[in-house]
Amino acid sequence: MRKRFSVLSGAILASATALTASPVAADTLVEIESERIDETVPLPTFMVDASWPRLPGDITIGQAPGLAVDKDDNIWVLNRPNSLDGTDIGLDSGQSAACCKAPPHVLQFDPEGNLLRSWGGPELAPGDSTIEGSGRDAVESGDEQWPANVHGLYVDDDLNVWLGGNGTGDHVVLKFTADGEFISQIGRRQTTEGNSSEQYLGNPADIAADKDVVLIADGYINKRIIGLDESEDFAFSYLFGAYGEDPDAATRDEPFDQSQATSTGDGGADPASKSFGDIIHCVVRGPEDTVYVCDRRNNRLQLFRETGDGVEFVQDIVIADGTGGTRSASDVAFSPDGKYVYVADMMNGRVWILLRESHDILGWFGRNGRYPGQFIWLHSVDVDSQGNVYTTEVSTGRRVQRFVITGMAE
Repeated sequence: MRKRFSVLSGAILASATALTASPVAADTLVEIESERIDETVPLPTFMVDASWPRLPGDITIGQAPGLAVDKDDNIWVLNRPNSLDGTDIGLDSGQSAACCKAPPHVLQFDPEGNLLRSWGGPELAPGDSTIEGSGRDAVESGDEQWPANVHGLYVDDDLNVWLGGNGTGDHVVLKFTADGEFISQIGRRQTTEGNSSEQYLGNPADIAADKDVVLIADGYINKRIIGLDESEDFAFSYLFGAYGEDPDAATRDEPFDQSQATSTGDGGADPASKSFGDIIHCVVRGPEDTVYVCDRRNNRLQLFRETGDGVEFVQDIVIADGTGGTRSASDVAFSPDGKYVYVADMMNGRVWILLRESHDILGWFGRNGRYPGQFIWLHSVDVDSQGNVYTTEVSTGRRVQRFVITGMAE
């Protein structure tokens, strides 16, 4: 039965204030569409905070393909200034407009939604480049290492920021300090050697850098997960494809472009495929040495467990089997106690809520749309220490949202 769990009442607002890091004003909370599927298990309930974040009055966010909540509950968003055109950023494009200008790529917000830091751009990364020509005829040369199209964000416990890219030639993961000072990189732009390479990447989509072995979802040109040991100068550790086997699927021809995000060249999703599909969209470490991989094209998560020298396959977790278009398994996050798994579903515009113990689906919230609590190309999801859920959107969504936990449906 579909219902709206969140009701504007004194009890719910008191619960929201107690559970979140800062008080929530009643007039900023908006009900969201949701459904409880299994009524035998308690389910977290949410409302969306329509006032979050509190952006400076002269900027607007572009496509937001990366999201991370750090150890201090500050929220980091990776956005694409290059996705904004002259009508979006009149202050930058000389259109004599009242607003706006593009922000840098990396934005850090406090829990209240205030902008704390912002940085990004080619000047922060090694190398340089020269652009000859203009528009579609532009040709890049040189060894610039900042991605042409950023994708994927991870913030580790030392507040170092990791990001990748899925644009033309973006075969690199970069690591920076919280203030945007370059530290190191994995791979190299314009260089890729396929699924078996122990050194180079193929349009990495996501990073998990919370242990010595950094895991990378090498998933827009290549179709694999690769582990590299940071303590050994990113020496090769291991790699794997679907079911923990060698990644035997063919790589994608370069370049990846937006039209391929909804392509169905393989005839549709196959949740039983022995190979990863052609967008390996996330790699996320979970509780108890687990690793979740988003095989987005096949509408599934694959669950693994780290063994010390690699991984072992545990199970397939199918999300909205039969979904077409951009498909259903885009990103994964966990409740603070590890009891619940949140899965971002890009095509259906939902956040699915699973019981981690069994990975049974308990319910969902959200729908496709442009109003608070709705999604256009839902891309990333993460959770703070209080249980509040954050999401970002790409394509024409260009948004970050905060879903305030209001209690439990018993």
